[in-house]
Amino acid sequence: MRDRELKIERIVEAPIDLIWMCWTTPEHLMPWFCPKPWLTTECRIDLRPGGEFFTLMKSPEGESFPNSGVYLEIVKNKRIVWTDAFTVGWEPTLNSSDRPFIFTGLLEFEDLGGGKTKYTGTARHWTVEDCKKHEEMGFQEGWGICIDQLVEYIKGMK
Repeated sequence: MRDRELKIERIVEAPIDLIWMCWTTPEHLMPWFCPKPWLTTECRIDLRPGGEFFTLMKSPEGESFPNSGVYLEIVKNKRIVWTDAFTVGWEPTLNSSDRPFIFTGLLEFEDLGGGKTKYTGTARHWTVEDCKKHEEMGFQEGWGICIDQLVEYIKGMK
């Protein structure tokens, strides 16, 4: 599995309940979800196994990139698992020219107290080649930037 898995782990200065809210509420996910200057302009979250997880990202040039998937597991304030291998109604997603790879995302949160959270993000791929594509696209940098943007967003919340 390790040759098909990418992982990022951080201790962040943000309380677990706000991280959870920002991952599970569209209006709190869209401001930080993709590295700027890209934007997330649409988001749908049906937070249950089989429920929809959809985002629409726009490039600085105005190109749209829809991302459809479903949740596989939800454990409040602990774990979110989703995949883009299926869409709503468990319809299989086919790899096509507009999708570089299909993966399963795992987010795990651990409350460390004092407003700190251990944040672990994992991307599991069907093939070694797909994992390498994701890595070459900038997994570490991109997911890292998004974590930083999430923390900054939380710091700006009232």
